[in-house]
Amino acid sequence: MGKFVNNIDEFHKFCKENEVVFVDFRFTDLKGVWHHVAYNYKRLPDGFEKGLPFDGSSIDAWQPIHKSDMILIPDIPTAFLDPFTADVTVIVICDIYDIYKEQMYEKCPRSIAKKTEQYLKDSGIGDTCFCGPENEFFVFDDVKIVDDINHAMYYVDSEEGVWNSATDYKDGYNTGHRPGTKGGYFPVQPVDSMVDLRAEMLQVLEQVGLETYVAHHEVGQGQGELGVKYATLVEAADNVQIYKYVVKMVAHLNGKTATFMPKPLYGDNGSGMHVHQSIWKDGKNLFYKKGTYANLSDTARYFIGGVLKHTRTLAAFTNPSTNSYKRLIPGFEAPNILTYSSQNRSAAIRIPYGGSEHSTRAEMRFPDGTSCPYLAFASLLLAGIDGIKNKYEPVGPMDENLFKLHLDEIRERGIQQLPHTLRGALESLIREHEFLKPVMTDIFIQTYQRFKFETQVWPYEARPTPFEFATCYSC
Repeated sequence: MGKFVNNIDEFHKFCKENEVVFVDFRFTDLKGVWHHVAYNYKRLPDGFEKGLPFDGSSIDAWQPIHKSDMILIPDIPTAFLDPFTADVTVIVICDIYDIYKEQMYEKCPRSIAKKTEQYLKDSGIGDTCFCGPENEFFVFDDVKIVDDINHAMYYVDSEEGVWNSATDYKDGYNTGHRPGTKGGYFPVQPVDSMVDLRAEMLQVLEQVGLETYVAHHEVGQGQGELGVKYATLVEAADNVQIYKYVVKMVAHLNGKTATFMPKPLYGDNGSGMHVHQSIWKDGKNLFYKKGTYANLSDTARYFIGGVLKHTRTLAAFTNPSTNSYKRLIPGFEAPNILTYSSQNRSAAIRIPYGGSEHSTRAEMRFPDGTSCPYLAFASLLLAGIDGIKNKYEPVGPMDENLFKLHLDEIRERGIQQLPHTLRGALESLIREHEFLKPVMTDIFIQTYQRFKFETQVWPYEARPTPFEFATCYSC
């Protein structure tokens, strides 16, 4: 993200020049959700940059009520003007400090990401990890949700939906121009109905300091994607939070609703968050070696080997919702076969075409937008570092269309797959997490897996669904 300020003096100058009324301090919870508290700029306490108090017991899976006081530590160079508030407001992203242990909070995702960057430097392997996330999303015109003891339903609607082919619209006519199921990749207007909406999203992202380079309709009906330039690990995760905020708010202000839910439509493609990563040292890309397969160095290959070895555990962070695994069903361009390949989008890890010394990288294609970006990027890097240290050779490369492989063929070749459920990923996290422990504490790992079981797995497994009624009611 382009910086508007570098220190506290520049921050105050920026606020005065822009006639700032409020300062909005934001932090991220275990789910990856932003929380905020706003202060009147004129009433900011002296030395606020050293910390502001808040109630940690009111954040899911954080502090108990008798040890609830925590401190927000503003990261001043993250400041930018909120493009959506009526009064001029500057947003500042924060880390969390634990006053009881006198250290950065072990359950703060952003602090974990910062520790991971430091662990990379301390390892001697590299000094920088660059991350380039690609977040897909859906835009709907209407959404209804009911989750009750005797009644459960959801309903989403988009004028792009093929189900509206015969709808009578009160204030207009039915155009008949729709992308159709799996038909949304790169059509022009009027089939692509979101050109102006995406353009507005890009302009707002540029306004708040992110560098953008592309916008397009994705494969699904009502689905889109915006390209944001890569950054260092923590900055890239900050950018994801800003990206989500802007996409949702621009849709909202246009009378629509945006979601990063992986699989909102049955039978159509889902939304992922492909993550590109590379490790650099002294300005050199350690993943590049000219003349090898896809110009991959041994370091890059071992990194990929580490990610693939630990993917079943990583999925607890990169695919952390029960809905995540509906996207990973074969047939919808979402790879669940744990191998790597050059240019091949059916592999879990792809090496993009045209890898020069500057651009050679690994693209992890399995993560999705329900993940907390700080935890997703950090865990991927930790797995990669483990692979480099132990020289894990990855399965592959496999350049064939892996989507066409039958389950028996996958098993015969000894290829692993992603877990089929969030339960499977969390059980893998319980069994195998040593590679995370240089950064993530036992308390954090136990809290995280317990929280996901209690809020995702058990409630999901306990609920009957309409499909179960349709198939079981008359048995």
